[in-house]
Amino acid sequence: MHPKVSIIMGSTSDLPIMKEAANFLNEMKIPFEMNALSAHRTPEMVMEHAQNAHRRGIRVFIAGAGGAAHLPGVIAAFTSIPVIGVPIKSSNSIDGWDSILSILQMPSGIPVATLALNGARNAAILAVQILATGDFELYDRLVEFKNEMKNKIIKANDNLSEVKYPFKV
Repeated sequence: MHPKVSIIMGSTSDLPIMKEAANFLNEMKIPFEMNALSAHRTPEMVMEHAQNAHRRGIRVFIAGAGGAAHLPGVIAAFTSIPVIGVPIKSSNSIDGWDSILSILQMPSGIPVATLALNGARNAAILAVQILATGDFELYDRLVEFKNEMKNKIIKANDNLSEVKYPFKV
């Protein structure tokens, strides 16, 4: 089995957030790899990893980083594979805004799909949607996942209808 998605984080301190992406990919039965690579401390390793990813079967990157958060952009500079950036609110972060803006403000020609602060699960869902454009079986699993979300809301509304208040109509 070869990975289709590469989850990369700036350091293992990002794992509590990025494991949400791994959990969803695992749930959807998508082979993935997970690495800690730093745009600032291991730039050569980031370059090599990004440049050789397509040959290894990688079709989407999910890159999470906090603080200056250059990792997703550096990966995007070295590959034509879609990169999904996850800004992470870290200990050296300015409420996460530095991470969001570092990933969001990419120069023309080097796109990074930027998700919400700490939005690793949504990054994985987007990665699956990208992969599902060419995989009918995966598309069906994704539709089933979204139907399950819909059914949870329907059930929640049924439960709310049972909640009684004197002035609830």
